[in-house]
Amino acid sequence: MGIMTAWRNLKIHQQVFALTIPMVLSNISVPLVGTVDTMVMGRLPEAHNMAAVGLGSALYLFLVGCLNFLRMGTTGFASQAKGEENGAKVRQILLQAILLSFGLAIVVALIALPFSEWALNLLQTKESVASGGAISGAAQSNEAFVEGARTFFSWRLWGLPAALLNYTLVGWFLGLQNARIPLLIMLVTNVVNMALSVLFVLYLHKGVVGAAQAAIIAEWSGAIVGLWALKFPLKKMVGAWDFSGLKRLSEWKPLLFVNRDIFFRSLILQIAFLLVSIRGGRLGEETVAANMIILNGLLIISYLLDGFAHAIESLCGHAIGAKSRTKLRDTLIVAGGWGLIVSLVFAVGFVFLGKGFINLLTHIESVREAAYPLIPYLTMLPLIGVWSYLFDGLFIGATRAKEMRDSMLVAFAFALMLGAILYPFGNHGLWIVFLSFMALRGGLLGWIAYRIDQRDEWIAG
Repeated sequence: MGIMTAWRNLKIHQQVFALTIPMVLSNISVPLVGTVDTMVMGRLPEAHNMAAVGLGSALYLFLVGCLNFLRMGTTGFASQAKGEENGAKVRQILLQAILLSFGLAIVVALIALPFSEWALNLLQTKESVASGGAISGAAQSNEAFVEGARTFFSWRLWGLPAALLNYTLVGWFLGLQNARIPLLIMLVTNVVNMALSVLFVLYLHKGVVGAAQAAIIAEWSGAIVGLWALKFPLKKMVGAWDFSGLKRLSEWKPLLFVNRDIFFRSLILQIAFLLVSIRGGRLGEETVAANMIILNGLLIISYLLDGFAHAIESLCGHAIGAKSRTKLRDTLIVAGGWGLIVSLVFAVGFVFLGKGFINLLTHIESVREAAYPLIPYLTMLPLIGVWSYLFDGLFIGATRAKEMRDSMLVAFAFALMLGAILYPFGNHGLWIVFLSFMALRGGLLGWIAYRIDQRDEWIAG
């Protein structure tokens, strides 16, 4: 009865989608840049070009993904300042977030090239793949695709400051409950990237360099639009710029430390994605290209489900702050229910349209043949992964990031041990490990959430 009563609460549905839709549109902008690159490169005849862009994008998204707390933290602090009607504080948060994004861009740029060399060196290994006890063939990383990935990644770093700045700007605008500007930033970024990718790669024949240049210009175009749009909300808010606060460490501490555990959680998750790319790369260029297709599908799913997670985060956090058990329950039922519906739609869609999705991303027959056997894993990913995304929203809203970090560590450690056992099974073993990792992460969060609920600590804790 309680579930149906909550589901009939139209106000909760409206609140969920008012938060979910803009978050989905802003979240999905980053992985779509890589997806478009993969699709365009898939039109070229050589598999190593597609594999190079796929692996280079994976390395780049690893670095950028570790810093996505810039968006979450900025949204939280900006929304609080707006609630206080403190225009000066809203401006200070904007300045701090922008400076922090550029500072982190410099730090990451200094470690990026050594990091990429380390990751790419792991691919310089011949490897035999056993299946059912028999050697099915020798897989060797292609030097051309490794060098192409190195070139692509080096170029993409020029867009890193813009990518982090976009995180900050999107987070700030959403904190002010302005969903139109993040949508505009997303549209500009992806339209420019798609147009320039086609022009540079297919017509000017610039290869992986052209794909990287298109992504760089697209990210900076989105950032410029975001900076230009700042004047509209700032005109409506009374308040002065307080530059003196930037000199005081006490003013920086909340922004610097509130997302510490979320950062480590994100770091472990990005390492898991990176290991999939590296392990697949050691099995050959067709395998890494096929894995990139499946990961692109997963990224689109995850960023969509993350929209519901952010809705849960905001609405559950509000409910916990208001000590409203009813609002907390209703939010979890409605947002969680829609998240499950969306994941089921994706799973059914991949059952019937999985080959079409793969064919859309590449015309290379060898890559298609390597990707087709992975459709069952792509089908199961949304059904397994949805739980971790929904519970993430609950724990962030409850400011219990420590539990998220710890569950991620346990799941990752288990995945490493299982990976060692299933190593001889090649790419299929790799995807079984990854699915197990996602399932255990969601299961642990669910168990912890249940224990907290049994102790009645969501509201009283």
